Amino acid sequence: MPGQTPQRRNALFVLFLLPGLGISSWVTRTPDVRDLLEASTARMGFILFGLSVGSMLGILSSGPLVTRWGTRPVMAAGLAGVALGCGLIGLGAATSQDLVVAAGLAVFGLGMGGGEVAMNIEGADIERLLGRSVLPALHGFFSLGTVVGAVAGMTLTSTDFPVLPHLALMAVLVLAGTAAAIRYVPSGVGRRARDTAHARRDASRPAVWKDSRLLLIGCIILALALAEGTANDWLPLVMVDGHGFDAALGSAVYAVFAASMTVGRFAGGWFVDRFGRAAVLRASALTSAAGLALVIFADNQVLAAAAVILWGLGASLGFPVALSAAGDSGDDSAARVSLAATVGYVAFLVGPPIIGLLGEEVGLRYALIFVLVLVAAASLAAPAARPVTDRKVPAK
Repeated sequence: MPGQTPQRRNALFVLFLLPGLGISSWVTRTPDVRDLLEASTARMGFILFGLSVGSMLGILSSGPLVTRWGTRPVMAAGLAGVALGCGLIGLGAATSQDLVVAAGLAVFGLGMGGGEVAMNIEGADIERLLGRSVLPALHGFFSLGTVVGAVAGMTLTSTDFPVLPHLALMAVLVLAGTAAAIRYVPSGVGRRARDTAHARRDASRPAVWKDSRLLLIGCIILALALAEGTANDWLPLVMVDGHGFDAALGSAVYAVFAASMTVGRFAGGWFVDRFGRAAVLRASALTSAAGLALVIFADNQVLAAAAVILWGLGASLGFPVALSAAGDSGDDSAARVSLAATVGYVAFLVGPPIIGLLGEEVGLRYALIFVLVLVAAASLAAPAARPVTDRKVPAK
């Protein structure tokens, strides 16, 4: 097993890369999809609600499915959903069918949400075997996928390449990559046999959702996942409608955001080791808040575009670092990672329609104030990510 662990980690790098390619391919075509559907901002918010619902269904079902079957089949099914979702989104856009696009987003979200927990449980197990941080780099490969996909999407958008063949090609790539990498993932990780003695031990433990520290970690994930998810859902449109960029430049700004996320995640491990999770999460929240504030309030296109670098760097470490903290916060790491991710995915449920409805009333730029407030508040919850051993025991 020790000799196979690096190979298993490398396979997981590929499996994290693929959904990043998928989601950025969809995001960079958002203005084109909106135009093909002739949808208003509010209507786009409800179409995007399909992604939120699918993500929540996936995240809620993933933990029990991993417990029953292990991470490998859940990851494979999730990535198949990502591929199918890409195809449906392209088909719905080409035929101007809102419901087909929404259904495609729901299937895409189901695959992303379902596979996300399984991949993070797998990553946490690899961290344990290797004895060093792996999750930030794994999420870095997801972000690298978004960069590659965003650059490809920006290029295809600028050449008026049709949406349907673009997303169909991406579906084929996701399926091929999954088939190549999944065979290196061992079966049985995360699976738990249910016997009477085990059930009695579980019943004697307090439920993980009663752990206030874990819930605070989940709130950090919620805020920073909302910052990341808002960019994935709305950033090209914010730049097009709020700052006057054309569609290709709006996609280019999203590519800058995705590149910033990638740099932050690949470099983040050093900062976590040097300064600790709590300090890194606090700095991440404040940095992301600064970037959001500039995007909202700056009336200069260059400054607004540059600000997404701060937004992306700040949001980059929220999910992986907080998930690591959740996994280390007590017994039953898989259940804790699942719960923390579930709390965080509430951001993907409430984010798109709220931003869409607010954007209809006050414009997309000022709708981002909602995200700004939550991200700034997350900095106050950062101490929950400290290791238990770092906390002082009160004097009796």
